[in-house]
Amino acid sequence: MTSGAASEFAQIEAELLERGFTRMVFDIGKVVELLDVLGSPQRAYPSIHLTGTNGKTSTARMIDSLLRAHGLHTGRYTSPHLETVRERISLDGDPIDEGRFAAVYAEVSPVAELLDARHDESLTFFDITTALAFATFADAPVDIAVVEVGLGGADDATNVIQAGIAVITPIGLDHTEWLGDTLGDIALAKSGIIYPGATVISALQPAEAMEPIIERCAEVGATLAREGMEFGVVSHEVALGGQMLTLQGLGGVYDEIFLPLHGAHQAQNAALALAAVEAFLGAGSQKQLDPEVVREGFAGTSSPGRLERVRNAPTILVDAAHNPHGMAATAAALTQEFSFTRLVAVVAVLADKDVTGVLEQLEPVVDEVVITRNSSPRSMAPDELGELAVEVFGEDRVTVEHELPDAIATAVALAESDMDTALSGVGVLITGSIVTVADARKLLRR
Repeated sequence: MTSGAASEFAQIEAELLERGFTRMVFDIGKVVELLDVLGSPQRAYPSIHLTGTNGKTSTARMIDSLLRAHGLHTGRYTSPHLETVRERISLDGDPIDEGRFAAVYAEVSPVAELLDARHDESLTFFDITTALAFATFADAPVDIAVVEVGLGGADDATNVIQAGIAVITPIGLDHTEWLGDTLGDIALAKSGIIYPGATVISALQPAEAMEPIIERCAEVGATLAREGMEFGVVSHEVALGGQMLTLQGLGGVYDEIFLPLHGAHQAQNAALALAAVEAFLGAGSQKQLDPEVVREGFAGTSSPGRLERVRNAPTILVDAAHNPHGMAATAAALTQEFSFTRLVAVVAVLADKDVTGVLEQLEPVVDEVVITRNSSPRSMAPDELGELAVEVFGEDRVTVEHELPDAIATAVALAESDMDTALSGVGVLITGSIVTVADARKLLRR
């Protein structure tokens, strides 16, 4: 990238950030207005739409890889990003380049500014990146878009696509200040992505969460396929670098699938992804996809920041679990698929999360924790987080470091402090937020 292009992209990023990286304004009407002026690019291709509490990005990446293995040109929109906003908008599996991002922004930005002048509240960072994604996919063009909601479903900016395939990953308590403080309320908000005639692929849900989904499907005449009934995980076994799966799809059983991701939750995500792709490609009722193509698609999947190994000797893993449901899945994967004799966690979280719930899920699987903060202005202060950690872990298992680089160094030293285990089986887990993971990956790549 030339210095001029780099400068232009930096200016665009600065303009987007001025809209408020975490500012929430649920006004889908303004997004519709923006897209209407742009020619409704979201209508130029079919879409698969994903909502849920955990697993959306990993499932979206698996769907994308499976579709590409079947020869389709894909667009994928996910959030948040780890290193660059360009990661949110991918074409055929790769983030768009700076030049394409700048060109589409040049089309969208003037229209957005005109609309901002008409309203009391300007379009948000997420509103604009959503419009950029849909315009990019139309310009490419793509055969299909895989779109992850930003938050919730019904009022999310992405919900203008009215997708023919809706995927609902496991629902738990998160973002309660926006979506409601019960599973039923949260599921009701998320079921808003279900439109008339759609096919809905749902993970196994608690009864309280499943009820609004079933009611919405009945209300609009959508077809519902549920994990454990129409599809699911038959078996999963630990394998070098991931796991081997046998999946029950809508059209039959697919075996000998290597998935280069860890954890039973990723096997569940794989079952969702397979069913979604089967539904889109017309498989089902004993009509299978080609098993070899399915194997190819899953083998090519990656999901950065999800139990991702970023260093060896000692092993350093980064994981973006940020709520109790997600941390429970991470803890289970650590127990089932890794054999650490000593594991130290570095934890930094956002202050608006169920922090005690996250720590309680982590406590049984780590020996010590190093508490710190990440780069988000919403990060919980280390001293405050440390006090909560002491309540869960006990004072002798908690160390507080006010800067992430110091926390990582301390965690490595603590992991290697026992000479009997220093040469084998020690590890460091960096977790608590996707911001924490992004910060750590940048530090450890230097």
